[in-house]
Amino acid sequence: MSSSKNPIYDVIILGAGAAGLMCAIEAGRRARSVLVIEHNDKLGKKIRISGGGRCNFTNIHAASGNYLSHNEHFAKSALARFSPQDFLALVKKHKIRYHEKKLGQLFCDDSAQEIIDMLVNECRANNAEILLNTKVISVEKKERFLLKAGAKTFQGKSLVVATGGLSIPPLGVSDLGYRIAKQFHLKIQPTLPGLVPLVLAKGERELFQEISGVSLPVRVSCRGVRPYAPTVIFEENILFTHRGLSGPAILQISSYWRPKEALTLDLLPGNDCLTQLKKARAGKILMSNFLSQFFPKRFAHIFALHYLKDRPLKQYSDKDLARAAELIHAWKLTPEECEGYAKAEVTLGGVDTDELSSKTMEAKKVPGLYFIGEVVDVTGHLGGFNFQWAWASGYCAGQYV
Repeated sequence: MSSSKNPIYDVIILGAGAAGLMCAIEAGRRARSVLVIEHNDKLGKKIRISGGGRCNFTNIHAASGNYLSHNEHFAKSALARFSPQDFLALVKKHKIRYHEKKLGQLFCDDSAQEIIDMLVNECRANNAEILLNTKVISVEKKERFLLKAGAKTFQGKSLVVATGGLSIPPLGVSDLGYRIAKQFHLKIQPTLPGLVPLVLAKGERELFQEISGVSLPVRVSCRGVRPYAPTVIFEENILFTHRGLSGPAILQISSYWRPKEALTLDLLPGNDCLTQLKKARAGKILMSNFLSQFFPKRFAHIFALHYLKDRPLKQYSDKDLARAAELIHAWKLTPEECEGYAKAEVTLGGVDTDELSSKTMEAKKVPGLYFIGEVVDVTGHLGGFNFQWAWASGYCAGQYV
């Protein structure tokens, strides 16, 4: 780094989140002079709140199929070159205790702060500087990148944009990354909230408000938005909320769903509901009591009363039972909208991957300009996949800046 009035760094990184810090570590290991500029007063805010404060820092099953992008192949290179096991090696090096919760999701045993401390310590060990509470005012490129930030001007031979997306505004989100991309005439895929709860239409919203907090396992599917998938299916829990639906299955499918599209819920996946209904018809059991064998009582009661005209099973004809079984296995709901960026865990869309090298994350049109992490049009499923993309894309850029 130069000691001149406007210091010159080999690498300036915008954003001290997961991707930015990983890039700083890797660039520092290559003896590059590195400055990380963060507009918040603390770094790693999204890391700190993730996983209920325990940070779901990766998923051992991470592969390109777990990601949405208009180029479904783009993430393959980075994910192959920096795997979950590679990040796990760093976690073990710092003696952070962790566990697998389910479906390959890895969490800290204690606190997400341990992951932040690990990243900061690695930055220090590799001489990467971090400047907090500093807002970038302007960016331009001449011989080098010139950044006005706070009251200072910085020069960088390479500029890495790791500014994240638009989700969870209270964390101090910024659209700076998108503005920089536009400034340098890079295409941006439209941004939308992802991994977000859904709002039901008024009638169903009012119907299920009283069971807010009730959860049940389902198989949920929707038509899907091309080019991501023609039909998308997730099998996990849903959670009724005061305004609609949440829970892992809903958050997962929300990234593929668009307003006014129907969701199809199989409430008893793997069961032959019609056969069981016919067997139970011999007794005097009510439909609601029959359903209570499989579902929380409050849900069973509302569902039976509102959709199936709750009465003793012996009063249902074969045709009635067939319709009931069809509804239970293919319940159609059409949410009105999602809860928006305020409740979204990630941002869909971003800097178009066609503009970037999948090997280096460098903009093809602008030598020395890199985009990594959530600001790029690569969005992971729920369960540690977005962190793995941050680590992998940051690592890859760090090898070339």
